[in-house]
Amino acid sequence: MNRIWKKCVAAAACGMMAANSMAADIVDTAVGAGNFKTLAAALGAADLVGTLKGKGPFTVFAPTDEAFAKLPAGTIESLLKAESKGTLAGILTYHVVPGKVLAKQVVGLSSATTVNGQRVDIKVADSKVMVDGASVTSTDIQCDNGVIHVIDSVLLPESKNIPEVASGAGTFSTLLAAAGAAGLVETLSGKGPLTVFAPTDEAFAKLPEGTVASLLKPENKQKLVDILKYHVVAGRVYSDDALKAKTAKTVQGSTIAISSDAINAKVNTSKLLATDIDASNGVIHVIDAVLMPPAKTSAARQMLQDAVTKGATLYNSGHHSACADVYEDTMKTLMSLDIDSSLKTHMASTLSATEHQSCQTSRAWALRKAIDQTYTQLSHTK
Repeated sequence: MNRIWKKCVAAAACGMMAANSMAADIVDTAVGAGNFKTLAAALGAADLVGTLKGKGPFTVFAPTDEAFAKLPAGTIESLLKAESKGTLAGILTYHVVPGKVLAKQVVGLSSATTVNGQRVDIKVADSKVMVDGASVTSTDIQCDNGVIHVIDSVLLPESKNIPEVASGAGTFSTLLAAAGAAGLVETLSGKGPLTVFAPTDEAFAKLPEGTVASLLKPENKQKLVDILKYHVVAGRVYSDDALKAKTAKTVQGSTIAISSDAINAKVNTSKLLATDIDASNGVIHVIDAVLMPPAKTSAARQMLQDAVTKGATLYNSGHHSACADVYEDTMKTLMSLDIDSSLKTHMASTLSATEHQSCQTSRAWALRKAIDQTYTQLSHTK
């Protein structure tokens, strides 16, 4: 391995400017070398010159002019157009890693997270150091704000968003249909970044018969939204970071557990089948079972118990109106939670019926009866 890097360093000495007592910044070093004219032009078009002339430090995997020339005809011209500025910036930042990572450190890595947000894969193949599909030809070119390693091909990040990557895989038809029914496709296509633990079609097929069809009905939209959001974590969380964290808070609000043993890595009880699939706006990890968010009924039951305790004390003290108000406020709060729609309908009917009731004793008892019925129903909900 060391011999590989020594050869690269020797090539660097021939291909780049000789080191002066004071090194130039990354941009000036690349321009002075003479074989990075396309890279320099691209940095200018993407407004990244100022960034790479900044304090840093940065590690840049720099494609030569020959590397850019390998791209399909017309690609460079298209990328240099003003309307392609965002795409070009995404490509260029995919060649930049925060910090100063020297060759001896690079060989100890299997990947590196770029300024773009996505990761590049690093490996040794056929006696060459590879970054994604590019070969490293020169290393450790020192700059006063970082280091340059020269590569022979342009690195291209994933340009498709999460739904597009999932669609291309061909094994997430049910997940995509569910995201559509829940109105979440736009969210999953947005800027993000997001991390999605994606159940396969086979994972959805493991659910009890009729479950998927039921969830796709308009009246069950909120339940479907909660289930899908339980599979999504804010930010781009790669598998090694997820395993170190052991837990992650989902955008649904509940927490998932992430663990591993000698055989499998798991999210809750679902097995991770594939990990770290990049998308332009996040990362996908594939799982073999649908994750179900924990029931929220315990908190609802406790809320009802507290209301009964407080209401009964007020009622027994002769404050029937105040008792009724406690029951009413509790039911209104409960209706804002994610509970069965039939319970919400029953409570709404009771609230409407008692709204203009003049006898506060009757009002209190009607509301209490509805609370008792709700509690009983929740006690049978898992």
